[in-house]
Amino acid sequence: MSLFVHQLRAEQRLYWRSRELAFFTFLFPLLLFVLLDSVYGDNVIKGEHVKASSYLLAGMLGYGVASTAFAGLGIVLVLRRESGILKRVWATPLPPPTYLLGVIVSTVIVYAIEAAALIVLARAAFGIELHTRWLSLVLGLLLGSLSFAALGIALTGWIRSGEGSSAVVNAIYLPVTFLSGAFVSPHEYPRFLEVIAEVLPLTYFIRLMRDVVLRNETIWSSWESAVVVAAWGLAGLLLSIRGFRWTAREG
Repeated sequence: MSLFVHQLRAEQRLYWRSRELAFFTFLFPLLLFVLLDSVYGDNVIKGEHVKASSYLLAGMLGYGVASTAFAGLGIVLVLRRESGILKRVWATPLPPPTYLLGVIVSTVIVYAIEAAALIVLARAAFGIELHTRWLSLVLGLLLGSLSFAALGIALTGWIRSGEGSSAVVNAIYLPVTFLSGAFVSPHEYPRFLEVIAEVLPLTYFIRLMRDVVLRNETIWSSWESAVVVAAWGLAGLLLSIRGFRWTAREG
């Protein structure tokens, strides 16, 4: 346990000292929320009968989990693998699973702070009233962060170089956040884009967040979305076990 706590503290220090990583995975979603809410926050979403500001909050919780737990974690692990850091873990007293657990828990903590900041910002700056079942919200955020962290780790097995990690991850998560309805309602999309969105895990996480945040539903009443997110997380876990590498690829 002491080794895990030590590693968790180290991961937190590394994260917050990395200005670029902290900006793009933590601060940028907050800035994007302020920008978009300032532009069309007073509009009413067609077919939803809610203000765009409230609708956008749930979407940005989805964007945040993709940015932090999927993209940020995936890029960091690839860079550490290709630079030999992960390989050197094997030569230390720290068990590799404990190291990886520390990285994951640190990512979950960062996303929890980000989600709390988004909610506080929504209430303080834009007057968004939330009648939320907080236990369901916490459980939903935890489910999402763990599931997308598993998917981010699984993705590292397919990325061959540190130089290409950012390009590959951004080419995946940016279109996914758009298609999943993080910024606008997916009901506005052409039919073929709606079909694509229906198979994406982020679509169901955002749907779960909107049920909990906007409609005051519990995670149990939105169990279909929760099950899909969990299933994707389980798939990511299985792929991680099979494809995650501790050493740099040769060639």
